[in-house]
Amino acid sequence: MRSFSLFLIAVGAILTFAVSVFVEGVDLKAVGVILMVVGAIGLILGLIRGTSTRTERAVSGDGRRVVEDHRTTGF
Repeated sequence: MRSFSLFLIAVGAILTFAVSVFVEGVDLKAVGVILMVVGAIGLILGLIRGTSTRTERAVSGDGRRVVEDHRTTGF
């Protein structure tokens, strides 16, 4: 999710700042800004979701090893 959000931000920035083509009926600068905002929201949500992990440790049934369970909590 984070890599796609970065892709949206990059495409939006290109449309907003680097493209000077006029397309009738479409404001490319507005589309670029919308893509950057959506990408930023996705990036923030991805970072929040990625940092909310929980690790549980338990001893295995034979008592010889520790078993770790990494779970992502949140959304």
